[in-house]
Amino acid sequence: MTTLTVQVEQLWVPDSLSDDDAADFLTVVDVARQVRIATWGNDDLAYSPEEFLESFDDPYERLVVLLARVDSRIVGRVGISMPLADNTDTAIVSLEILPDCQGRGVGRELLEAAEQFARGELRRTLIVETHHPAAALESVDGGVITAARDSGTLPRSSREVVFASQAGYELQRVERFSSCPFPMGREELDRLKSHASRTAGPDYAIHAWTDACPAEWVRDMAVLESLLDGDESVSAYEADEPEIQWDDARVREAETLAQASGRQTMICAVEYQPTGRLVGFTAISILGHRDDVVFQDETVVLQEHRGRKLGMLIRVCNLERLAQEQRAIRKIYTWDAAEKEYMVSVNHALGFRSAGYTGEWQKRFDLE
Repeated sequence: MTTLTVQVEQLWVPDSLSDDDAADFLTVVDVARQVRIATWGNDDLAYSPEEFLESFDDPYERLVVLLARVDSRIVGRVGISMPLADNTDTAIVSLEILPDCQGRGVGRELLEAAEQFARGELRRTLIVETHHPAAALESVDGGVITAARDSGTLPRSSREVVFASQAGYELQRVERFSSCPFPMGREELDRLKSHASRTAGPDYAIHAWTDACPAEWVRDMAVLESLLDGDESVSAYEADEPEIQWDDARVREAETLAQASGRQTMICAVEYQPTGRLVGFTAISILGHRDDVVFQDETVVLQEHRGRKLGMLIRVCNLERLAQEQRAIRKIYTWDAAEKEYMVSVNHALGFRSAGYTGEWQKRFDLE
């Protein structure tokens, strides 16, 4: 294919979608939507303009977007997400190029520009994500490449794999992307819940809420959220004052940000009654701009309370609430890493099936 002449520039973020200067912003949103339809076969994972605009106001992550023009047409974009609280030497790069312009030099130009920008912001580690439909792993005639940090694999001959490898990135991990039709079978959910309840025993109590955490549980939620940001395998309650990154204020701020974007968050948590502390929780995100698709978010259980099917128990309890309160839903999506075998098995038992994979590629720079 002929290499295109590309002009790269930073996207102007308007104050409002109705502003006169919002045209490029709206076009970039539509480019991302078209790419996701081409990748996944639908636009279930596409941002709405309102959601995308909200993402620039995250106090914990700075987002910069560069766009690519060929002549006057916007044909691609790269998002550069830079954490502001933790991992402040890292930038996460997400590339999206219109299908008719892929393989013609646009991605290379955007990635080089993103690398230059990130290095200028003193980011030493860049992470690039590649996306692969499930069918891509059904035929791997050219062999596979294995991630450095887990057992996940991607087809070596994949266009995205070739692109990332040639750009000097190393595959670190592979995350599976799964979907499940909704509502789920009532009898099967009852069976799973009954078995999980018997295994857990009488020492555990379930608590549920939407959006705002009850004041009595805010501290425990801060501890559990910190585990998601760090090492989930350690105990959070070994010391009177565990070292955590989240605090009460950050929990409340996260709730405010979610509600400002129009999202609802359904939480189901489990208390270990002998101590009166929460030892796990799961969350479902309900989007503000559509009511037919939801996302199963994080699930975490403290290490010393694992093996009692608490993860399954809180997941089923939350799904029961979802079925009662959100009757328009037709599909649930979730992500799980290959090394988290228990959550992979929980998702499979609940009816989730693989829809695709996301590769996380890393490259480190020496800053002068």
